[in-house]
Amino acid sequence: MVRLEEAVVARLETRGERFEILVDPDLALELRQGKEVDFERLLAVDTIFKDARRGDRASLEHAFRLLNVSSLEEAVRRIIRKGEIQLTAEQRRRMQEQRRRQIVNYIARHAINPQTGAPHPARRIEKALEEAKVNISIHKSAEEQMPAIIKALRPLLPLKFEERRIAVKVPAQHAARAYGVVTKFGKPEKEEWLGDGSWAFVMKLPAGAAEELFRELNALTKGDFESRILR
Repeated sequence: MVRLEEAVVARLETRGERFEILVDPDLALELRQGKEVDFERLLAVDTIFKDARRGDRASLEHAFRLLNVSSLEEAVRRIIRKGEIQLTAEQRRRMQEQRRRQIVNYIARHAINPQTGAPHPARRIEKALEEAKVNISIHKSAEEQMPAIIKALRPLLPLKFEERRIAVKVPAQHAARAYGVVTKFGKPEKEEWLGDGSWAFVMKLPAGAAEELFRELNALTKGDFESRILR
C-alpha cells in the first residue's frame, strides 16, 4: 500500500453525495489512462470516505449502491476514472517533469533528423519543446499527446519517423554481454550462435533506437562488431 503521507485524495460527487479514497498519485493517473495497476499498491486505506482528511468513512453498501458497483475495486475504478485527483504542487511538478522526459525519450528513440539520418540529441528536443511552448499534460500518456506535439515541433525540428531492420554479428568474447544489451531493446527476429562462438541476429527497431543500440554495442565491444542496415 502507498503510505498515507504520500497519498492524495481522489474524489467523485454523484447523486448529491461525495465519495473519496486515498491513492498513490502515479498509479491513479495510470489507471485513469486505461492502464492496469496493482491495487495492493494503489490504495492507502481499503475503504471509501465521505471526507478522507477528517477520516469520515462512508458506508460501503451505500457507496456501492450509488456508484452502481458491487466491489471496492469497481468503486475505486469508478471514482478515479470519473472523478478528480487532488495533486499537490510538488506532485504536479514532479509528474510534469516525468512526462516531459518520457516525451523527449520517445522522440529520441523513434525519430531521426532526415537531413543527417541521425537521432536528435535529447537537449535539442527539450529546447524545441520550450521554443514551441508545448503544453504537456500529466493526465494523458506520452503516446496520446505525440501527434499534437509532433505537429508543434515540425516547424522547429526536422523529424522523420521510420523503422530500421538491422543485422549484427558480435564476436564470441563480447557475445554474452551483448545479448543483455540487445534484449533491452526487444526480441530479435532471427538469431544464431555460430560455430566460433559469435552471435548473429536480425532485428527491427525505430530508427532512433537502432542508433542508440549501435552506440551501446560500440561502447561495449570497443567497435569490435559488424552491422548493416537491411532494406
